[in-house]
Amino acid sequence: MTGLIERWRTAALAAGAADPASVDAAGAELLERWREPHRHYHTVAHLVAVLDVIDRYASTAPRPDLVRLAAWCHDAVYDPRASGDRNERDSAALADALLTRSGLPAVEVAEVNRLVLLTAGHVVDPADGDGALLCDADLAVLAAPPPEYDRYAAAIRQEYAHVPEPDYRTGRTRVLTALLALPTLYRIPTLAAHWTHPAHENLTRELTHLTP
Repeated sequence: MTGLIERWRTAALAAGAADPASVDAAGAELLERWREPHRHYHTVAHLVAVLDVIDRYASTAPRPDLVRLAAWCHDAVYDPRASGDRNERDSAALADALLTRSGLPAVEVAEVNRLVLLTAGHVVDPADGDGALLCDADLAVLAAPPPEYDRYAAAIRQEYAHVPEPDYRTGRTRVLTALLALPTLYRIPTLAAHWTHPAHENLTRELTHLTP
């Protein structure tokens, strides 16, 4: 995972972090969190997938390095038993602590915090280029080919294995319905043009399977 830590270090220093040793320690802590055994979808593979989309479309965001830092932090706290937006709020608080310790200026820390919190509902202002890139990257899996999407849906079910099937169907239906109700699922024009239709097809197909 040396290459991943290097990606974190490069983004943090480019964003203004002033303490390289603390940057490296923060990256190591984040990677340990992403490797937690209860994760089946929210794993290092998801982190890498999000970072790869951000790198590919970095030119669409005013501050792509802050988007990269937010990607690292956005699911750093992930407890499937937590309610509401608790995971996002706790992940944002962790980002505050790690990035402040790394010497990132307060204004940049606050922006990373804001970006992490956006991933709770993926509602983004059209003028928010940084938020658009993070949320589009986070939701990229929804537009995956059906077999990959089905593996994603199965992995989410594994993370919620403690939830009885009827309750899971109700909760998952609520999540998918909210995604379909977003004004725009993807905001970056290129991604919206290529990903919206397959994502809607995947979401609708899963919803159909969830309906008794």
